[in-house]
Amino acid sequence: MTSSKMKQKALAKSAQDALSGRTHGFRRVLPFLGPAFIAAVAYIDPGNFATNIASGSQYGYLLLWVVLFSNLMAVLIQSMSAKLGIATGKNLPEVAREQFPKPVSFGLWIQGELVVIATDLAEFIGTALGLYLLFGIPLFPSAIIAAIGSFAILELQRRGVRSLEAGITGLVFIVVIAFGIQVFFANPEMSPLLTGLFTPRFDDVNSVLLAAGILGATVMPHAIYLHSALTQRRVIGRNEEERKKIFRFEFIDIVIAMVIAGAINASMLIIAASTFFYNGLVVEDLGVAFEQLGILIGPFAAILFGIGLLTAGLASSTVGTMSGDIIMQGFIRRRIPIYLRRLITVTPPLIIIAMGIDATKALVMSQIILSFGIAFALIPLVLFTSNRKLMGGLVNKKITTIIAWGISFVIIALNIFLLYQYFLG
Repeated sequence: MTSSKMKQKALAKSAQDALSGRTHGFRRVLPFLGPAFIAAVAYIDPGNFATNIASGSQYGYLLLWVVLFSNLMAVLIQSMSAKLGIATGKNLPEVAREQFPKPVSFGLWIQGELVVIATDLAEFIGTALGLYLLFGIPLFPSAIIAAIGSFAILELQRRGVRSLEAGITGLVFIVVIAFGIQVFFANPEMSPLLTGLFTPRFDDVNSVLLAAGILGATVMPHAIYLHSALTQRRVIGRNEEERKKIFRFEFIDIVIAMVIAGAINASMLIIAASTFFYNGLVVEDLGVAFEQLGILIGPFAAILFGIGLLTAGLASSTVGTMSGDIIMQGFIRRRIPIYLRRLITVTPPLIIIAMGIDATKALVMSQIILSFGIAFALIPLVLFTSNRKLMGGLVNKKITTIIAWGISFVIIALNIFLLYQYFLG
């Protein structure tokens, strides 16, 4: 028996012990922790860096409440995705293929692949920019190094799901530590920080636009597809009661992971507010942010910023590849070797970087492309999780469905608004 199969067997046994009540306390939750940490990487990809730093540098702590609200939305959306996998034993693209006509499924696959390419663009640019800022390596060689690094992380997948989850979780905690120390150095004022966190308000039209940018960039379509796949066969419930227990444990995983992702995003905004805003600097470029952190706080803070950007980009690039594999397998029942997929998906970002396009502008463009994909993942998710024939006892409660449709409308409307502003505003 291979090491991977042995680990999977041990995970299944631990999960069954937890479901039967033979384990207690944290040990009972432990077998179910992991999937949400992988999905949560999408919430801290380099595309979020620029939005959060721009918001903090222009408006201080004013829009901190938007980060909190975005995180609450993420908890609901990711919990529905995880629940779909647990209830049906299938991922979102697989359910869509069964429920929709073949041409619709094929179209959803095409847009899903475009989403993955846009995701890779943001993540590779972020990783390459991190290497450039830290070591002065030009962007194109940095992107090549980033590609090699992403292949190395994918190797963890061959060692079993727990190895991959441990590797991704380790990278997430590096980002947590990097930004936690930066917040400590930045020494933010607690009174305006708490006001910004718990008092929803705007200052002008531009602050509304930035808030829309934070909300619109929070929910990533590939994370919605991915989470349902991470839970569909990880622990299989033998009956309805077990499936409900599995979801309750997975919800704990989601809350922990989303709180961590939200804390990282909030830290970015807090650092920008307490350094750039209070020094009268409007910072919209990540390279400028790195430079100014070195001047205002010290070189160590700038190094930590670069490490956070590099690590977040590296972790999220691997998640993008996994999502692409699930999208193709689910929508059209085709699969290519994951290393070949990685090679294919890194090519467009490498071409764009080789062309010398401004890194921050390329990040913005990637977020615009991702905006198109939100509706195609979110609307089917709400439809399916509200269907009792599909979900059984895990079907959405009526209030959950109402809130989910409301959130879907807000996210889709904000993304349409942002697209309108970018192209016609």
